[in-house]
Amino acid sequence: MTDIDIGTAAERNDQEGGRREPLLTNREKKFKRCVSNVHDELHSFRKYLRWMCVDQSSPWTAVLSWSMFVVFTLVVPAMSHFMLACANCDSHHSRPYDSGVQLSLSSFAALSFLCLSRFVSKFGLRRFLFFDKLWDESSTVRRGYTNQLNRSLKILSYFVAPCFLAMSSYKIWWYASGASQIPFLGNVILSDTVACLMELCSWLYRTTVIFLVCVLFRLICHLQILRLQDFAQVFQMDSDVGSILSEHLRIRRHLRIISHRYRIFILSSLILVTGSQFYSLLITTKSHAGLNINSAGELALCSMTLVTALLILLRSASKITHKAQAVTSLAAKWHVCATIESFETVDGGTPRLVDRASGHGFYSTDVNIGDTDDSEDYGEEEDDFDNNDLIPAYAYSTISFQKRQALVNYFENNKAGITVFGFTLDRSTLHTIFGIEMTLVLWLLGKTIGIS
Repeated sequence: MTDIDIGTAAERNDQEGGRREPLLTNREKKFKRCVSNVHDELHSFRKYLRWMCVDQSSPWTAVLSWSMFVVFTLVVPAMSHFMLACANCDSHHSRPYDSGVQLSLSSFAALSFLCLSRFVSKFGLRRFLFFDKLWDESSTVRRGYTNQLNRSLKILSYFVAPCFLAMSSYKIWWYASGASQIPFLGNVILSDTVACLMELCSWLYRTTVIFLVCVLFRLICHLQILRLQDFAQVFQMDSDVGSILSEHLRIRRHLRIISHRYRIFILSSLILVTGSQFYSLLITTKSHAGLNINSAGELALCSMTLVTALLILLRSASKITHKAQAVTSLAAKWHVCATIESFETVDGGTPRLVDRASGHGFYSTDVNIGDTDDSEDYGEEEDDFDNNDLIPAYAYSTISFQKRQALVNYFENNKAGITVFGFTLDRSTLHTIFGIEMTLVLWLLGKTIGIS
């Protein structure tokens, strides 16, 4: 990966013999969009956005993007519902739950498209994905984030492709087996073929837009995880409290930015998916509701799509929050090890721990840190935050006990993470959401089929 060029225009003017001009003449001006080129990290990603007709970098592409949104999110689903209702069809081709499917999927797709359009138009793709902040990160973070960006399109296809294949199979069967019953215009084969293709394109467009915004949120959260893993290395070296505090404040600021940008989308997605699932549960648990794979298969596929997208959001948010809050435990362990080391040094004993990077000092023989062979049993569950290894605390460290204690108190009272209007999205919050959802489900089932 090539490093981001942060040179100034003044240097180029000097080489050309021209007048020196500052790169930014007015800080209040917005950042201008950069033209994508083959050496741009976002080159392939921009091409994908253009192919999906969600790129709004120019007036022409903006008009095309909004036109495709209106056609595949609003027009095609509406025409499919009202013109292909098939009220006189048999039980295998009737569509009693089509209204809930089209309304739920189109609502979530509209929410995703509007949020994505606002993000890209207001911040630009590079600023929205925090690529403008990578120049100040380590090479490990930059390389890991770029690799994750390249994997994002594959991850997106892993979610979209199975849904599209399942829906394609269902629609082809529905049109092929019920051609004589389905309303058509003119030639029955041509009419059904065009209708089937338009419905499949509409389904592909809506699911792709939904998963695209969720995968982008996962990508941004992964950047913060990489930064936190890189931040954990400061406890493995003789760092001063000021630098540790400054870096943590910068990470907290970026987490607040992400929370502020995505809070409306996350909350709206939670409400929308919850409402759609309760509506689906209500109409399928009626006494006269005839459930079979032919009539309710599309509804089940729509529900799985929406729930999967919501789980991507909640899992990404809770994961970054867990990593951010684990800093407190790491700092406390660092403080304990450093305190023990200082007492050993004052008492004239042998230093208990050493700097693994420099190799100075000696390891104590009276400390049992456990069997090193057990580390293989943990696999990938242990990282720089969650492990049972002692942290190197240095006999010659200049950090006083008061400074370390103040830093630990700061971490305990300033826990970072993804928040939604002040509510932290951690694992306890997810447990609360699950409890509320389960209570509502049991209440609804008690009203419909009599579960007590």
